[in-house]
Amino acid sequence: MKIFRTLLIEDERLAREELKSLLKDFMEIEIVGEARNGSEALEMIKKLSPDLLFLDINMPEMNGFEMIKHLEEIPQVIFVTAYDEFALKAFEVNALDYLLKPVDPKRLQEAIKKLSNGEEDFNSPSDLFLASKDRALTLEDKVFIKDGEKCWFIELRKIRMLESDGNYVKVYFDTSRPLLLRSLNSFEERLDARFFFRANRKFIINLQWVSSIENWFNGGLRVELMEGEKVEISRRQAIRFKEVMSL
Repeated sequence: MKIFRTLLIEDERLAREELKSLLKDFMEIEIVGEARNGSEALEMIKKLSPDLLFLDINMPEMNGFEMIKHLEEIPQVIFVTAYDEFALKAFEVNALDYLLKPVDPKRLQEAIKKLSNGEEDFNSPSDLFLASKDRALTLEDKVFIKDGEKCWFIELRKIRMLESDGNYVKVYFDTSRPLLLRSLNSFEERLDARFFFRANRKFIINLQWVSSIENWFNGGLRVELMEGEKVEISRRQAIRFKEVMSL
């Protein structure tokens, strides 16, 4: 088993202590030092040559991104921050992963797994789901979505519907409708079937957004979502819907 010599860079002592406590469960992580700011971190990186940085972004005098610019050779980086708006920038500097405070132990485990397996899921140039690819995405997961120059980093629970549109899928959340070059089937394989239901060939709906249901033509159903969208559930899927959702 490879041991990763690890430096914690975090200006808040309690946050460092919490992260150290979580990392105790991982035999592959050896904490070789702690830095309270970017300047301290640069000195320690020169001295210790760590394999991995757990790096806070918002720090006094020099933030995490500015600190990285001073390095000739950059170790693996896992950002740990209270803010999700930096996800795209973390992606641009080839971070291994991006964890939100308070750190979820399961997400931390996924990040360490990427490190151990040499995976770079977070660095994929395609539209990216921030979750392990061997499990279904839950409502608590956050997803990174990119459409042209626009990017979003949102909780999956906010996505109320996905619509097939030619070779693309239109994702409905808030007032946004980004298009992703993927098939609806690929989304269905990843989404938790307890919450996301394939209504017909063109639509997947988030059941938590359904506000009303009515009988429709030819034995089908029609649902209305909280934002007013109406989606027909095909006859075949209506049978499955009743089996899954009925008491």
